Amino acid sequence: MFERLLAFIQNPTKYETPLPPADAAHVVGALMVQAAKADRAYLFEEVEVIDRVLARRHNLNPVEAAKMRAQCEKLEEHMQDTDALAGILKEAVGTEEAEAALRALWAVVFADGLEQEEEDNVLHHVEAVLGVSPARAKELHDEEMRNTAKA
Repeated sequence: MFERLLAFIQNPTKYETPLPPADAAHVVGALMVQAAKADRAYLFEEVEVIDRVLARRHNLNPVEAAKMRAQCEKLEEHMQDTDALAGILKEAVGTEEAEAALRALWAVVFADGLEQEEEDNVLHHVEAVLGVSPARAKELHDEEMRNTAKA
């Protein structure tokens, strides 16, 4: 055990986890993490919603969803540019999937019961990059707000 600890101290990069692929699934997760962190408070309620969305969208059990969220957090940490993340998503998915991703992002924003201006700014920026019209974006926002209120 001491040898492994010493090896880690001498070469910590050898033991770093590689970045997950910047595919649509991980990019949506990274954007959800970014939306949750936009108000500088990454709350348990937001983490819980991210895990639930990942589990539902990718047919994962809770442990697998938490592991995927951790990968998405790592991707978000290394790729903080909203334009780049949203651009990858735009290239990878069609309109229906882009709108599903926006619903997921709004679910995270509404998770703590407060819609902060910083979170709104991130979401509106993603909507613009994805080419979603302001009218359609408002519809998606309102739909998800109603869904969150019912839950």
